Amino acid sequence: MQRYGAAMLILMLAACAPRLDGTLYDQQQPRFDLFAFFDGDVRAWGIVQGRDGELIQRFTVDINGRLSDGVLTLDETFVYGLGNGPEKRIWTIGREPDGPYRGSATDIPGPAQGRAYGNAFYWTYGIDLPWRGTTVSVTFDDWIWAFDARRIVNRSYITKFGVTVAEVTIFMEKRS
Repeated sequence: MQRYGAAMLILMLAACAPRLDGTLYDQQQPRFDLFAFFDGDVRAWGIVQGRDGELIQRFTVDINGRLSDGVLTLDETFVYGLGNGPEKRIWTIGREPDGPYRGSATDIPGPAQGRAYGNAFYWTYGIDLPWRGTTVSVTFDDWIWAFDARRIVNRSYITKFGVTVAEVTIFMEKRS
């Protein structure tokens, strides 16, 4: 009986993480092109909120993107107004022939995977985040939506064991 109760608890907790259906955005305009948007300079402003909604971090990011031979390199520099985190991250992103995107970053232990859906883009990866003197392995589920050719919003859900533990909201604007 205890096993049944534990299994039900795990299923209920897993239901706490949002599961968006990317196909709902397939026909939405404007179409978002990850490589076109990030090829050049982008400025971003974001916040991280804990489970209770409290602000944990406030930051800006300067992103220098370069597309070369079908590979996008993103050089990100973070400045924090509240909290702390990585000061630098460098992503390398490629696209598979059948459509999915694959990427890696300097502080991401495994591969990141993504897929485009009309005006939206889904990106997921695991990361070890510093937490109270140690690190915690979590998963980021990023959803990006295009407003127009120069502005996007990124909504990230940070999960542990399928439960959302924090949310990130980032607004980005293409500079060049």
